[in-house]
Amino acid sequence: MPRPPVSLRPLLGVSLLVAATAAFTSPPPRVAAPAPRAVPRVADPAPVPQQAVTIDWRVLAGLDYTNGKATDTLKKLDGQTVRIPGFVVPLDDFQEEGAEFLLVPYYGACVHTPPPPPNQIVMVAMTGKKAVKLNLFDAVWMSGKIKIASVESPYGTVGYTLEGLKVEPYSAK
Repeated sequence: MPRPPVSLRPLLGVSLLVAATAAFTSPPPRVAAPAPRAVPRVADPAPVPQQAVTIDWRVLAGLDYTNGKATDTLKKLDGQTVRIPGFVVPLDDFQEEGAEFLLVPYYGACVHTPPPPPNQIVMVAMTGKKAVKLNLFDAVWMSGKIKIASVESPYGTVGYTLEGLKVEPYSAK
């Protein structure tokens, strides 16, 4: 039985398709890169402050001050920038400004009552020894780098230190 004649039209279409594809996918011709220019060295930029993690006193209660063990959440926060509400307690009686003070969860803690447990007291030292207004009666938001560290204060043992970055009036936000 004789074979039917082969049409060249499909073969021509395939060859045109291959040629067009090769034209668009072949690499561009190589061009020599320009010589690098001398760029003046710039000092490393200042580190970008990390976003403060807002925490509350229940998180800080995760430190067992009798044996020094901390919850995993608390361990992850160690050395991080946090924001916590509280009340300021000056380290000296009648002190109106200072760069070092205590932060506690409720008004009057340490002053006229037995101090809270160590896991509810933070020793704050403001960065650069910057003095801030110390008002016993006003709640504040305290921001800074927190560390789990046992420290003795005039009011008892403290469970945390905080390198203070910012103190602002308390608001519900």
